Amino acid sequence: MKHFLIYISQPYSIPIGVPLQQEIERRGFRVKWFCDEIQTQENFRDKQRLLKSVEEVLAYHPDVVLVASNEVPDFFSGLKVQIFHGFSVGKRTEAKGHFNIRGFFDLYCTQGASTTEPFKLLSKKHTYFKVVETGWSKVDALFPLEHTNNKKPIVMISSTFTSRLSLAQNVEAMDEIKRLISTKKWFFIAVLHPKIEAKIVNAFKAMQNEYFTFYDTTDLVPLSQKVDVMLSDTTSAITEFILQKKPVVTLNNNQPLPHLINITQVQKIEEALEYALSQPSAVMQNIEDFILHTHPFDDGKSSKRVIDACLDFLEKDTIKRKPLNLIRRYKIRKKLQYFKR
Repeated sequence: MKHFLIYISQPYSIPIGVPLQQEIERRGFRVKWFCDEIQTQENFRDKQRLLKSVEEVLAYHPDVVLVASNEVPDFFSGLKVQIFHGFSVGKRTEAKGHFNIRGFFDLYCTQGASTTEPFKLLSKKHTYFKVVETGWSKVDALFPLEHTNNKKPIVMISSTFTSRLSLAQNVEAMDEIKRLISTKKWFFIAVLHPKIEAKIVNAFKAMQNEYFTFYDTTDLVPLSQKVDVMLSDTTSAITEFILQKKPVVTLNNNQPLPHLINITQVQKIEEALEYALSQPSAVMQNIEDFILHTHPFDDGKSSKRVIDACLDFLEKDTIKRKPLNLIRRYKIRKKLQYFKR
């Protein structure tokens, strides 16, 4: 009987863990959750599966800790597995970004070649962790793909909380979106990053009418399956959406690659959305190429591959000694207010 622990910090990591929980339970193993942020703990619905303290985790004694966060306590037992809380979109510097090795993990379960290849190079350099390409559990629910048949197109607005990149915090962009909603040309829905300021959320709620709906949720999959195109900025939600082979219009994206329809002027939003809805062949081919490099798995079985990789590691590999990492170890103890180990 293996004991699995799903370790998260923010509410948006819950949809990453749920398909893993389902796969673990399907195999007859035990699974519990732990949140290191009080607000996430308070809003976690499945209370019976939530361990409420460090002491409860230590008593549970996990064999595997699946981590949808950047850090995990070194004093928790078991194999430490990084499953990621999003796709890499280059919002942070190299020192703080997706490929920052923090010295906590034994196994990295990567999403596709774009993450596997860099992490394998890092594995050769650091030697104490293994890398297995599994795909990402959160997007299992996307597959098999569903095709929309909307009489009037639906546009999904998504925005990061990073102020300098945020569409939702761009006053001119919001004025233009309000104008587009008033034309009744398309339906709009919106989902914002959970960490975005309350005043921005309230402004979106106030905009609601027959042609615009705001959703306060971290589970984007059911919504994204119903829409035709996304309007966004620089956020990992773009990648989650584009795996459905649907076009994305971005405003001032910080890495405007060919699979995106990027604009730098708010006056171009309407024109760009019309272009996206026409599904231009060059853009759609670029999307196909991007998917193959980023997340080639379309079978909805990434959670299965993650658990397979964990069990295979436990059977065949040994956990190697990691760096002392004293500053990070102290910080996580301070965060959890636990200094006994």
